[in-house]
Amino acid sequence: MQPPRPAPASNRRTSRLPRGARRLQLLRAAQDVFVAQGFHAAAMDDIADRAGVSKPVLYQHFPGKRELYLALLEEHVSELGDRVAEAMGGTDDNRARVDGAVGAYFDFIDAEGEAFRLVFESDLRNDADVRAIVDRGTGACVEAIAEVIAADTGADPERALLLASGLTGLAETSARWWLPRKGTVSRDEAVSLMSALAWRGISGFPRVESDQHV
Repeated sequence: MQPPRPAPASNRRTSRLPRGARRLQLLRAAQDVFVAQGFHAAAMDDIADRAGVSKPVLYQHFPGKRELYLALLEEHVSELGDRVAEAMGGTDDNRARVDGAVGAYFDFIDAEGEAFRLVFESDLRNDADVRAIVDRGTGACVEAIAEVIAADTGADPERALLLASGLTGLAETSARWWLPRKGTVSRDEAVSLMSALAWRGISGFPRVESDQHV
């Protein structure tokens, strides 16, 4: 992994900040270090140096490296869930919803800071708390999409959840595949291609108005 970007000289030791602003600063610094080094190789010294604070200041906000990592993970898992929920609630057009759901994953994975690596590529996935946070976030995304699928197709809850998990898996895997190749395919074209693939499958299920069920 590449080392984190060095902190600007002016940030080597930062001035006093309100508690909320300081916490946010520490989270951003920790994200840089964890993404670059992984959880196990990262040290609190690295994070404090990146943030331009002393270790005692860092420990005032987070009792340890694991707690800092979990706080970051919660933040970004929630962010992905919010993106997907917004895509589902932003329109009544189901074709647009599929496009929005796929786009939510592409935008999350393409976001500055590469926080997606903490969610999808963590070297701490065997930790029960990490796994629970990621599973909860994945479940929230799947459930948001499944609700729309069930309402539109009449599929029972388990089948709707299965279909939704397929869509989220397609979106995540294709976005991660695309990221290092995005110079050859634009974001919009990639989302269009993958959402068209998903839509061809989902749109083939009977609509609820036809009184048919999967």
